[in-house]
Amino acid sequence: MDRCDEIIANVKMEECYAGLSLVYVNNPGVREEIEKVVTEVKKKTGLKPECFDNSKNHKEDKQAIYIEFSDEVQRESGAFFEEILRGLHIDRCANETIAHK
Repeated sequence: MDRCDEIIANVKMEECYAGLSLVYVNNPGVREEIEKVVTEVKKKTGLKPECFDNSKNHKEDKQAIYIEFSDEVQRESGAFFEEILRGLHIDRCANETIAHK
């Protein structure tokens, strides 16, 4: 299965900001997997980005989890995002950012 069809990843980086969005079709198993990987990477790196989702009741067809860094911490976000993508077995973002293996 092509994981990029199941979870659509987008990275956005600007001065003093970096964000990763993970959009997926409503599937509790995928949500749990994303949350587990994010928790593991937070523990491994010691970084604490802001994490939130767009769902009010987790019943929308398309859902997304957002991970954001701001200020000086965003300088370390690239490696954090790569760990997330690697943990979810995503090798390419929708905006053509390539995760290194």
